[in-house]
Amino acid sequence: MRFETDKDLNREELAIQSFVSAFKGTYQKLDENDVDFKISDANGIAIAFAEVKGRMREVKDAYPLPVSVKKLIKITDKNLVPVIIWACYDGIIYSKVNELKGTIKIGGRKPRVGSHNDIELMAYYSKENNNFKTIYY
Repeated sequence: MRFETDKDLNREELAIQSFVSAFKGTYQKLDENDVDFKISDANGIAIAFAEVKGRMREVKDAYPLPVSVKKLIKITDKNLVPVIIWACYDGIIYSKVNELKGTIKIGGRKPRVGSHNDIELMAYYSKENNNFKTIYY
């Protein structure tokens, strides 16, 4: 069962547009069972894959940044640079997965009816141990 609303998808779109505009790149939305996007440079050459995670906070209050370990495995199994983007209310925070250092533990969100992935193995990243980049809207 999919839980993404139009608001979630609009936030994801704003986040990916902000990310690729930083280097004049382009993006392609991938299948709903894949990671979110394939990223290409200004010449149309594929350079990365990106997963966008909604973070219902302002950038200053977003840490620690969570992401499912399943998503990390899925995106790092790709043959290009894996990038995670957290979409906050006022901007995005992003990093290459291979540059992240964090904590792994069971976590997630309050379980929803029909969901099998709300409580799962999660990675959490603090601001202090990582070199995150931020783009404000």
